Amino acid sequence: MKKEKNVDLINFALGWVGRKQLKILNKASKNCCKEEEKTLRGILTYAKDTEWGKAHNFEEILAAPSYEELLARWQKNIPVQDYEDLRPYIDRHKNGEENLLFPGKPMMYATTSGTTKAPKWIPITETYYTNVYSKMTKLWLYTFMMHRPKVFFGKCVSIVGKVVEGYAPDGTICGSVSGVTQRDCPEFIKSLYSAPADIFHIADYRSRNYALMRTGIEQNVTSFITANPSTVIELQKTVDDNYDEMVKDIEKGTLSDKFDIAPEIRAALAHLYKPNPKRAAELKAMKEKFGRVLPKHYWPDFQFLTTWRCGNTHVYTEKITDYFPEQTLHQEFGYFASECRSGLVMNGDCDTVPFPHAHYFEFTSADDMDNPNPRFYQLHELEVGKRYLIYITTYAGLYRYNMNDMIEVTGHYGTIPTFQFIQKVNGIISMTGEKVHERQFMQAVQEAERETHLKTRFYVGFADVENSLYHFYFDFMDENVTQGLADNFTNVVDQKLKAINVEYEAKRDSFRVKDPVSHILVTDAFEGYKIEALKQGLGRDGQFKLNLLMQDEKRHAIFKKLVKQN
Repeated sequence: MKKEKNVDLINFALGWVGRKQLKILNKASKNCCKEEEKTLRGILTYAKDTEWGKAHNFEEILAAPSYEELLARWQKNIPVQDYEDLRPYIDRHKNGEENLLFPGKPMMYATTSGTTKAPKWIPITETYYTNVYSKMTKLWLYTFMMHRPKVFFGKCVSIVGKVVEGYAPDGTICGSVSGVTQRDCPEFIKSLYSAPADIFHIADYRSRNYALMRTGIEQNVTSFITANPSTVIELQKTVDDNYDEMVKDIEKGTLSDKFDIAPEIRAALAHLYKPNPKRAAELKAMKEKFGRVLPKHYWPDFQFLTTWRCGNTHVYTEKITDYFPEQTLHQEFGYFASECRSGLVMNGDCDTVPFPHAHYFEFTSADDMDNPNPRFYQLHELEVGKRYLIYITTYAGLYRYNMNDMIEVTGHYGTIPTFQFIQKVNGIISMTGEKVHERQFMQAVQEAERETHLKTRFYVGFADVENSLYHFYFDFMDENVTQGLADNFTNVVDQKLKAINVEYEAKRDSFRVKDPVSHILVTDAFEGYKIEALKQGLGRDGQFKLNLLMQDEKRHAIFKKLVKQN
């Protein structure tokens, strides 16, 4: 395999900083209980003189002589928080006030959709960015090298958001933490990336995908980083739909004018492209030989793919198993949200190692979901095989913050329990007490596929509280599926859900939940949904998420417009 220039420097530098961070993690893993106490005391000390710290008696909590007493005072003084509890303070920060939730002001905000019409602006402090995101990213990239030493011999396709998506009233930027992290990395690391940041400023979604892949397939790419595996599917569809155009662009050294790309961005990208008839000929030969040209054909040296694999994303990971060469390691992206990057996957598989030296974690049992006064567990108390809800405290002003996420403990890294994301807690719908889990809906659809021999590209369900029923939307692989067949498929899904969930069965049998309604979506409806959702600010491209079972009229309204017309 031919190495890109700077590879030896990159491997040396990442190896040096990565081993340093690994040593810190391994030290923390020897006694995660002690490390968590140190972290909590560190956060309290950091924020004790802020308005929030004074109002919640951080000084008094810190004076606790033992960890047991520290926890008692902590839980007594700090109620569980959600974003709406913190919004007034964050809004004041956005307007320029300092020392409210944390010392000074945020260096930036990360925006994400919230439970109300107003989006969440998640503050990122300089302390949090430096001590968590920056250091963790170095170790994260080093883990790639640990599992695939040749991972950086070629280029990396990395999907990031825009550094600047807007500004707070006081001028502080809001944008993508991944974009800022990439912006701030050393120049020799930037040489890894297959595409410059300018591409992510292309406003039109399809045009951005075209530019990204037209640029990527010309190069020897050996790694791919994106949170959602659906992005991989969408980018390959871009290649499928525009392969000949890409080959022509590569041959001539151009960027097709068939796509809506602003002149200033075209000018910024122009230096990337030079006539490359040799690569164009290779790509033409691939199409003649294989028909559909996949990453394993145009990137034969590919080493490492990292996306989410847990939760509902396996719907997409199953569709890309044959995309990449046999030597590819597909690693879980890890438990990562706008609010925090809790830790990293260290074993090359799916288990996230939470970092007790970076965050303070608390948990409640998933069995206590409806308990108004649940017991809170500390990180070292978690049991393998059990499921919990997670609460975080960070150096960025989130205190006992409810992530609304369910995780399952899978093992240990030293004394640190490892876990996998299971689902959003708001992926559990209960109109009349039926408590249908998103995973139960996914299982029912999969069983219906096996029974009916109908396959789906995509599916999603919505609760209709007003009419006490569920709407199920399906994008079938067979585009000739009739409404009658779709209705039968929905009936099978309904029967499977009854068998899986006794409470759903009881509510259906008592007519408290009426018959579900089926809808056939247009082909590739997910892509259409994503485009519209991004326009409406219902997510960010690089970390776009979609629960497959929801009670959300804003998102439901988009899917209603994507139903196939007879």
